[in-house]
Amino acid sequence: MSVKRFPEFRLGKVLATSFTATLTERCGEPVERIPVPERLVDWLAVNGLKVDSCSDSQLEHARQLREAIHEAATAVATQVPPPAAAIQVINDCSTGGQASAVLSPRGEQEWYLGSASVEDALSVIAADAVDIVSGAREGRMALCASPTCRAAFFDTSRAATRRWCEMNTCGNREKKARFLANKRQDPSRVG
Repeated sequence: MSVKRFPEFRLGKVLATSFTATLTERCGEPVERIPVPERLVDWLAVNGLKVDSCSDSQLEHARQLREAIHEAATAVATQVPPPAAAIQVINDCSTGGQASAVLSPRGEQEWYLGSASVEDALSVIAADAVDIVSGAREGRMALCASPTCRAAFFDTSRAATRRWCEMNTCGNREKKARFLANKRQDPSRVG
């Protein structure tokens, strides 16, 4: 019996944009990181949103939210109004669950999912998207400088000049490509 392998998750510090990173390389060869309902359950658990199960229709609903967040975040990053359809999906998901912010014993914010359903978890992700897309949280929406990635990410760096969704993936790949291109132009260059 073979074990099915899935691409690893790209986990960030911002829930909504980490969720959009479950589909990467959007402008190249797309990599789907939640291809089956069980992977969505896994992703949610890793992000503190433990759900009991996920159906195919719930996975499809999650993907619709993911794409709506990506569309809205991309619009904000490019300084155009978010599409009305994306706003509607985000708002519907945000208000469609029974989740509450609670304090952990360590005094940190955690999420309590009223029914431990995918809908409850999606409401938390959508609420996070509302915060970052609306500008309620300090930081700015940006797009990855990688021409194959173009992921929307939330830049909270001090100077707000981050260029890559992740330095250890897109940033390193682009720097390596630039180095190799320069080396080809000047073969005497020592790396």
